[in-house]
Amino acid sequence: MNDSFTHKGMRKKLVDTVRSKGITDSKVLAAIAKIPRHWFMDSSFLDHAYVDKAFPIAADQTISQPYTVARQTELLEVSAGDKVLEIGTGSGYQAAVLLELGVELYTIERQNELFKKTSRFLSKIGYKPKKIVFGDGYKGLPEFAPFDGIIVTAGAPSVPKALLSQLKIGGRLVIPVGKEVQEMWVYTRATATEFKKKACGSFRFVPLLEDKN
Repeated sequence: MNDSFTHKGMRKKLVDTVRSKGITDSKVLAAIAKIPRHWFMDSSFLDHAYVDKAFPIAADQTISQPYTVARQTELLEVSAGDKVLEIGTGSGYQAAVLLELGVELYTIERQNELFKKTSRFLSKIGYKPKKIVFGDGYKGLPEFAPFDGIIVTAGAPSVPKALLSQLKIGGRLVIPVGKEVQEMWVYTRATATEFKKKACGSFRFVPLLEDKN
């Protein structure tokens, strides 16, 4: 896998852009600087790899805008060793950022094409989640709960109760909620039955799809 001085220079500019938009977490910025985003996209789209925008990938999904990845990761407030659940593996780029931060990552993908492709690819480039699951993100992974953090990388029409129930006390759920445009919400589990929530700006995501079977 090629990662040239040109690529690294483009990543440096991308980090400057993300920082200029308000990202301050040094570990998140370091992960963005380190990970070759162009590896997660078709080689013919190199010109788009280090522009701060989302881009289409397989199965009618997208690789999220780098600022969005950085913002969600920053809002999650993870520490090395934290147990984190990602809903929507997608290209694997967000997973790689989380793994750079040293978390124990569990990730779910409902598109079989992406699940197979990304599972192989992450292993190939040295990123190893604790578990990659083909399944319905609405249900979470109760068998591995509770989690210190849960991150949802697609727009949900509402907050799945199953995900809230799988947070540890003090754990955080970062989730975009809405249809055309989503509001980013952070839910923090205060007690067994109480959650604090905070709105953190508007974003655009592909929809979070639920298995109705």
